Amino acid sequence: MNYEEFNAFCKRLPATTYVMQWGDAHVWKVGGKVFAIGGWDKNTGPAFTFKASELNYEILKDEPGYRPAPYLASRGMKWIQQYDPECRVEDDLIYYLTESHRIVSLGLTKKKQKELGLNQP
Repeated sequence: MNYEEFNAFCKRLPATTYVMQWGDAHVWKVGGKVFAIGGWDKNTGPAFTFKASELNYEILKDEPGYRPAPYLASRGMKWIQQYDPECRVEDDLIYYLTESHRIVSLGLTKKKQKELGLNQP
């Protein structure tokens, strides 16, 4: 996955917005809250950062090509960065980005979720 594919995928998720910030990082938000970042790594290849569940965080933090996300994980947040294209499995990344969107959207107020048409029965 490259940044163009990353942006196209995130755009298809419900109620998302895009902004370029933090020094050319592709930042995706749901309800004004960040759920995915493309970039933000000094490596030559694409890097993707996402919020993870406690279990996924514990699993991924020690997996090759993944690491606790710079800046965010050091503050105790459960964010992971996938930084090594050699270890990237696109289906896995799509799953983690979708999960991040879900986790962040569930953290929005019920009123905001309803306004955005998210997590409705």
